[in-house]
Amino acid sequence: MVRDIYNNLRASEANAKKRPCIDYMQKVQKDITPDMRKIVIDWLVDVAVVYKLDSETLYLTVNYIDRYLSGNSINREKLQLLGVTCMMIASKYEKIDPSLVKKFCDITDNIYSKDEILRMEKTVLNFLKFELTVPTVGCFLTRFVCVAKAVTEALPVEIECMSNYLAELSLLDYSMLGYAPSMIAASSVFLARYIFLPSRRPWNSTLQHYTLYRPAEMLECVKALHRLCCDNSRNSVGVKYSHYKNKYVAEKYCPASIPREYFQDEEAIRSDDVSLQA
Repeated sequence: MVRDIYNNLRASEANAKKRPCIDYMQKVQKDITPDMRKIVIDWLVDVAVVYKLDSETLYLTVNYIDRYLSGNSINREKLQLLGVTCMMIASKYEKIDPSLVKKFCDITDNIYSKDEILRMEKTVLNFLKFELTVPTVGCFLTRFVCVAKAVTEALPVEIECMSNYLAELSLLDYSMLGYAPSMIAASSVFLARYIFLPSRRPWNSTLQHYTLYRPAEMLECVKALHRLCCDNSRNSVGVKYSHYKNKYVAEKYCPASIPREYFQDEEAIRSDDVSLQA
C-alpha cells in the first residue's frame, strides 16, 4: 500500500500541470527577477513561523506562486500580493479558518485590502483550475527521513532537522525548480547524512530501494544544495533552523566539498575493491 502511494506520487510529480516551468523568469516575466522571488519567499518563511504554519503549507505556497508565474506576467508591486494570497490558499487547503483573510491583510500591514486579496485568490484559483493537491518536497521527505533515521545509528533527530533545513533552503533558489520534488527530498537526506557523518557513505542500498534514486543520479542536485548550504548570506530559513527546536542545524559546519566516490553505487565500489585485490 505504501509503495503504491509513493509510486503514485512519483507519477504525479511528472505531470507538467502540477510543476512550474523552469525558465518562466526568462520566457514570461518582464518586471520581476529571481532575487525578487527569493525576497518574497524569504518573507513568507517568516510569516509561516509567526503564524505557526507547517512546512507543507510553505511548500504548497511556493508551488502555487511558481505555477502562477509560469503563465502570468505580473508587476513587481503585485508580487507580495501574489505571495500572501498563495499562502492563504495553502493555509485553507490545510485548515479551514474564516479569519484567514483578515490575518493576511494584517501580515502586509494592510498594504493590500481584503478585496484585493480575494480578487487575487479568485484569479490564482481559476488559473490553477483548482488543482491544489500536488506532490511537494515535503510529501517525499517525510518517507525518506523515516528510512534515513532507521539506518542511521547516531543523531537521528539531527539528521531529520538538517534534511528539513536543506529542503526548505531549496525553496529560496529559483534554479532548484529544475529538480523534481522527490529528487530534492532524496538529495537533502543525502547531504544531511554527509554533514553529520562525513566519514561514512551517505547512501546505501536501503535508501536507494525506498527512494528509487542511485547516488550518481543525485550528483547535480546534491551539489546545488551544498552550494546553498555553504552560502554565508543570512536568510529566514537559516534563522528558523538556528533554534533549539531544530537542533541549531543551520549553524552546523558544512564541509567545503563532498568526496566524489560517495556518488558511486555500492556495486561499483565493490567491483573496484575486487579489482584492487586481484
